[in-house]
Amino acid sequence: QVQLVESGGGAVEAGGSLTLSCAISGFEDTKNNYLAGWFRRAPGEKREAIRSVLRGGQSTVKDRFIISQDSAKNILLLRINDLKSEDTGIYYCAFEPQGGSWFRGGQPTYWDQGTQVIVSS
Repeated sequence: QVQLVESGGGAVEAGGSLTLSCAISGFEDTKNNYLAGWFRRAPGEKREAIRSVLRGGQSTVKDRFIISQDSAKNILLLRINDLKSEDTGIYYCAFEPQGGSWFRGGQPTYWDQGTQVIVSS
């Protein structure tokens, strides 16, 4: 059973940086692909996708968000630079083995519990 354990959230000041970490365990398949990524749900809003990455994929940058992974340690990272108040929300790590619903345009199968990020100005 895949388990995702996230860490690194909390209260931060605007303008600073924050790194969230997601440890992925229980996925024993060392050959096939997977998709891992980050979502955010801002207060009063729906959950939205930030960025995702395939197994072994390189780091990607979207605006102030950098997603990277340590495939050897099965850790997914999200770094947010120049934090703004609108970055406040609950951040989720998600995971999908090859062929799963997320690969087919649906939602990820596996989620962590989410971690709160509060940005104060």
